Amino acid sequence: MYFIKFIMKKILVLFLIISFVYACDSGSVNYNNPNIPNLPVNLSLNLSLPQYSNLQFPSNYIIDFSQGARGIVVFNTGSGFNAFDLACPNQAFATCTTPMSISGINANCNCDNTTYSLFSGQSAGQQYPMKPYRIEIVGNNLIISN
Repeated sequence: MYFIKFIMKKILVLFLIISFVYACDSGSVNYNNPNIPNLPVNLSLNLSLPQYSNLQFPSNYIIDFSQGARGIVVFNTGSGFNAFDLACPNQAFATCTTPMSISGINANCNCDNTTYSLFSGQSAGQQYPMKPYRIEIVGNNLIISN
């Protein structure tokens, strides 16, 4: 009986270890939306600079049009940061040429009048959410990349 309990404990530990190994994320953002091109993004924001002071407070954002398909919005969720592309995710890139506009905690696609949450990037009933970018916090810097 002791031998069976010993083996069962070993199997349980092995199962838990295997579960953790397969549950680990490689850290890459996999976003398969045919409407938005995958352009390289490497943006660094120094939160000590005055132009980024809005990001010190929850529900505030900044927009950078220098990178991404139509620009990038960086949003303070209160518990972290989100970064999304401003290209409308459910419209063909060539036909919807304007970036989304920001109103409070939402992004609005001007081509189809769809509203997306900056907390999640989601919009009810839409096939694709906003295109997310990876954010790393290094000291006072936010590093946004894909």
